[in-house]
Amino acid sequence: MPQSTTITDLRSALDAIRDDPSQYIETDHPVDPHAELAGVYKRVGAGGTVARPTRRGPAMMFTNVVGYPGQKVLVGLMADRARVARLLGAPPHLVARSLVDALDHPLPPVVIKANPAACQQVVHRATDPGFDIRQLLPAPTNTPVDAGPYFCLGLVMGSSPRTGHSDVTIHRICVQGPDRLSIFFAPGRHIDAFRQQAEADGQALPVSISMGLDPAVYIGACFEAPTTPLGYDELQIAGGLRGRAVELVSCLTVSQRAIANAEIVIEGELMPGERIAEDRTTGTGFAMPEFPGYTGPANPSLPVMRVTAVTTRRDPILQTLVGPGEEHTSLAGIPAEASVWRALDDAVPGLVTSVHAHTAGGGKLLSIIQVHKREAFDDGLARQAAIVALGTYRELKNVILVDDDVDIFDTDDVLWATTTRMQGDRDIITIPGLAGHVLDPSQQPAYNPGLPASGTTCKTIFDATAPFRLRDQFQRAQFQDVDPSPWVAMPLG
Repeated sequence: MPQSTTITDLRSALDAIRDDPSQYIETDHPVDPHAELAGVYKRVGAGGTVARPTRRGPAMMFTNVVGYPGQKVLVGLMADRARVARLLGAPPHLVARSLVDALDHPLPPVVIKANPAACQQVVHRATDPGFDIRQLLPAPTNTPVDAGPYFCLGLVMGSSPRTGHSDVTIHRICVQGPDRLSIFFAPGRHIDAFRQQAEADGQALPVSISMGLDPAVYIGACFEAPTTPLGYDELQIAGGLRGRAVELVSCLTVSQRAIANAEIVIEGELMPGERIAEDRTTGTGFAMPEFPGYTGPANPSLPVMRVTAVTTRRDPILQTLVGPGEEHTSLAGIPAEASVWRALDDAVPGLVTSVHAHTAGGGKLLSIIQVHKREAFDDGLARQAAIVALGTYRELKNVILVDDDVDIFDTDDVLWATTTRMQGDRDIITIPGLAGHVLDPSQQPAYNPGLPASGTTCKTIFDATAPFRLRDQFQRAQFQDVDPSPWVAMPLG
């Protein structure tokens, strides 16, 4: 495998896996971007919280997209933890630890001058006759009832009009017209704070949307506060991961920057006072499938981006994901693991040996924390670690604590621990009325009238660790370690 340092963009990432059919497949069979493309990948590799049947599988390149001759769509590049680890140059169980190291050794991005930059080899300006983003880019829909076509892996870059600090985040972006996009900002997102600052001054906010990127850029961009507070540029983390600064280029039509080697960049402005219903063009009443596995209602009033240009590489690749799939778990969950692990290193040194953001929570709502108890006092310290995790990652809803003889990446093993090392009246701790995530349908006053607002939740700690004083009674049966290869051909592991 090539070292991760040889990966500089999406194309070099694909080169690293292209010859492995278990990791990458390409098809020229015609596919409709409206629901069909996502329906295919659901059965090939989506995984995550997608309704069954589904599975984890290779990334998939579609080279014959109906209605878009010559265009390509890539889905699922990060839809497998082992593939992400391979592309970042780390073992799967330590990929979050590599992000902790990147947080501790960040490299700020640099602005380059290029004529043209890779992402600006082809330029379409909104002032060009017949400009229509719907015809330029094959934005897919995931289901037949989606509010419209979506750019699901668009990295939005915006800057505070007051401080100049920049931020990058992935958002839900729906195509609304020839030069109009709507953007859904979950509560607390930094670019939305910048938008509100500009709107208060009656000004538009210049933004760019970069798509088709080095996975390190996407992964690094998914860190959230308090690990990356307002004003922290998450592109520093990708720089730390690669040991090389992310290169930016100035946009052509707005005062903003974009990822220089992106496949596609959309330039434009978030318009002050302009709002649009998310399903304006379809009237379905739905938005798109989100990470918890449900298709939520269309938002009746979203901020609007006026597109001023689309720039691309030659023969660009549109990169997308299946909303509730394993790819979201990688994007949201691995940075969440790193954030929690780093905080626990500081709060309870030496206690926590691993953290896993489980795909059942879409990488956000459920964490498994593995601890190594050294004395009786650690019974309480383990629970303290869970509280620290809930405080560090606001959207985290449930924490399961396990001992270090449990494989936190094996759901069967974790459930075994919750069955044999947990009593509900003793080991389940609930903390009601905390901030959570608005896209969890159980976090709504309609579900629980006691909740004051959507996105408020009861958080739960499941302590599935053996009491230290009884540790000898919870020793797992130990088998002789035998290499079975003389009896049967099978891989060890």
